[in-house]
Amino acid sequence: MCGIAGILLAPRNADPERLAAIRDMTAALHHRGPDRDGFWSDGEAGVALGHRRLAILDLSDAGRQPMQSHGGGLIASYNGEIYNFRDLRRELETSGHRFGGDSDTEVMLAAFEALGIEAALSRFAGMFAIAVWDRRQRALHLVRDRLGKKPLYVALCNGALLFASELKALHAVREFRPALNCAALALLLRRGWIPEQHCIWDGVFKLPPGGLLTIRPDDLVSADAARLRQKARIWWSLADVVDRAQAEPLRGDDEALEDELHGLLGRAVSERMISDVPLGALLSGGIDSSLVVALMQAQSSRPVRTFTIGFAESGYDEAGPAAAVAAHLGTDHTEMRVTPAEARAVIPELPRVWDEPFADESQIPTLLVARLARQYVTVALSGDGGDESFGGYGRHFLLGRLAPLLGLPAGLRRAGAATLGALRAETLETAGRHLPMFRGVAHLFGNGGIGKLARVLDAADEATLYERMVAVTDTPALAGAARISAPAAGTVPALTRLDLAGRAMFRDTIGYLPSDILVKVDRASMAVSLETRSPLLDHRVVEWAWRAPMTSKLRNGRGKLLLRRMLRRYVPEPMFERPKHGFDVPIGAWLRGPLREWASDLLSPSRLRRQGLLDVAQVRASWAEHLKGTRDRANELWAILMFQAWLE
Repeated sequence: MCGIAGILLAPRNADPERLAAIRDMTAALHHRGPDRDGFWSDGEAGVALGHRRLAILDLSDAGRQPMQSHGGGLIASYNGEIYNFRDLRRELETSGHRFGGDSDTEVMLAAFEALGIEAALSRFAGMFAIAVWDRRQRALHLVRDRLGKKPLYVALCNGALLFASELKALHAVREFRPALNCAALALLLRRGWIPEQHCIWDGVFKLPPGGLLTIRPDDLVSADAARLRQKARIWWSLADVVDRAQAEPLRGDDEALEDELHGLLGRAVSERMISDVPLGALLSGGIDSSLVVALMQAQSSRPVRTFTIGFAESGYDEAGPAAAVAAHLGTDHTEMRVTPAEARAVIPELPRVWDEPFADESQIPTLLVARLARQYVTVALSGDGGDESFGGYGRHFLLGRLAPLLGLPAGLRRAGAATLGALRAETLETAGRHLPMFRGVAHLFGNGGIGKLARVLDAADEATLYERMVAVTDTPALAGAARISAPAAGTVPALTRLDLAGRAMFRDTIGYLPSDILVKVDRASMAVSLETRSPLLDHRVVEWAWRAPMTSKLRNGRGKLLLRRMLRRYVPEPMFERPKHGFDVPIGAWLRGPLREWASDLLSPSRLRRQGLLDVAQVRASWAEHLKGTRDRANELWAILMFQAWLE
C-alpha cells in the first residue's frame, strides 16, 4: 500500500522546472508510505511520477517505485496489491519472462508489456490505483480498481495535469488554487458523503471505479476537467456484471451454493494473507468480519492477530461479542476500551485525515481501531463489502416489505405518508406487532424513523426513494448560489431483471460503497500507515454473488443468509445472531454534552454569515431542536459540522 502522485505538462507549458513540484506532492503523502520515497521524471516529455512506499511484499530495493519494466518502455507508480500475482508470474515465466525481485509491481509491468494494459487489468485480482507512462507512445495511463477501493484524484492546473492518491498532494502545488464546488457541498450535506462523480473542489475529479484514462500531452492543450473525466473508459462495469449474472444465474440449493461460496471466499482470504510483514484482522464481532477471521484462522498454523475497540456507552459497545468470537476461534485478540474523552479527542484531526469533507460518524471508531492494529501489524483484513453484495443493510429487506405499498397510486401513498408523519414511533412499533410489513421499520430507519418512512412512501420515483433512504436530510441548509447548485438524484442503468431490493444493492455498490465505506476505511487506515484488505470485495466473489438467487441472500426479513450459513461452520449461531449495529459513536448525546461548546462555535451566526454558504436560520433551527431534544438532528448536524471544521 502506498501513495502515488504525478504531473504531466501540456506542450506549451512544458517547462521542466515545473516538474520539481513532484517532491512536495509526494512528501504530502508520507503517511501512506513511510518506508521510502521514489521519483522519476523526463523533462523533455514533461512528465514526473512520485511514490511513497509502505513495504508489504519484497521489502528489498527490488520492490522500489517508480519502477521501470524490463523492456524499458513503461514506468509505473502504483498503490495497492495484486493478490494473484504469483499465478500470473508463473504464466509469464512459461512465456520467457524473467524477474529480478518478488514484488507484484514487477509482475504487473510484465503483464502490461505482454498483454497490453486493458487485457492485463482483466487478469488482476486486487485493489489498485496505477499510473503508467508509456515512453514509446508518450501516453499516460491512469487506472483504478473495479470497485474503487484505492483513490485517485485528477486535476488540471495551468496547463498541467496533476494526479494523486489524496487531495493534500494536489494542494502541495503552489499553483493549485481551486474554487469550492457547491454541488458537491449540497450532496455532502444531504448524504454525509460526496459521491464519486463529484469533488469538493471545482476542476478536480476522481477517476471512476473500473476506469482507465489515457492522456497524451497534446490532450491537455484545450482540455477541461469535465471533458477529461468523460474521456475515461470503463474497463469493468458492475452493470455489465449484473446483466450477465441475471442472464446466467446460479442453480442449486442453499447447501450447494454455500459450498461453492466457501471455496471462493476461502481462496480470496488465502491470497490476502500473503505478506512479508506482520498481518492481522479487524474484528467487530459481526457476521462479515467474524467470517473473514474464521477463514483466516482455518488456514493459519498459529493464532491470527485480531483487534477491536469498545466504548463505555450502552448500545455502542461491540467489544464483548468480538471477544467471544475471538475466544471461540482461538485468535490472539487485542481489545482496547476507549473512553468518551479519548474518542472525542480525535475529532480535531478528522479534517486532516479526510481532506475532502466527510461526515460518517463511524470514521471515529474506524480511525481508533486502525491505530490500535498498527501498533502490532502492518496489514489487516476487514469484513467490508458483505452488506452490498449479500444484502445486509436494513433498506434491502425493508424494500421487500414495502414493495406492495410503493406500487400504490401516488395519491394514496401521499395520504399514507401524511398519516404516518403524524404518528409517534411507539405507535408504529405497536402496528409492527400486528402487521409484518411494519415490523422493525422504526428501528431500521434509525433517527427520525417515522418521518423518513413517510418521505420514502411519498417519493415520486425510485431514484428519489433511494436518495431519501440514504440521506441525512432532504433539505440541505444551503444559502445563496450554493442552494442553486444542489444537484438532483442520480440515475442508474436499467436493470430490469432485478427487484427493488436488488436495485438498491446495486446503487449501494456503485455509490455508497466507494464514496462512503471505502473512503472511510482507506483514509483512516492509511493515516496510520496500515494496509487493509477486504476479501468480500474480491471481484470474483462480487461477480458470483450477483449470480446467486436473491432468495439465497434475502429471505423473511433477514439478509446475508449465505454468509450466515457459512459462519455457522465455525462459530455458534448465538454469538453472531443479534441485531445489526453500525460501527457508531453517540454523536447525538455528545453534541448536547461535551461537544456542545465546540459545535456552538462552528455554528455561530456570525461565522455562518461571514462564510455565506449555509442558511443561518435553518442551521440554527436544527441546532436548537437537537439541543432541546424535540428531534434528533445528529446526522444532519454532523455533516454541517464536518464541513465547517474542514472549511476552517
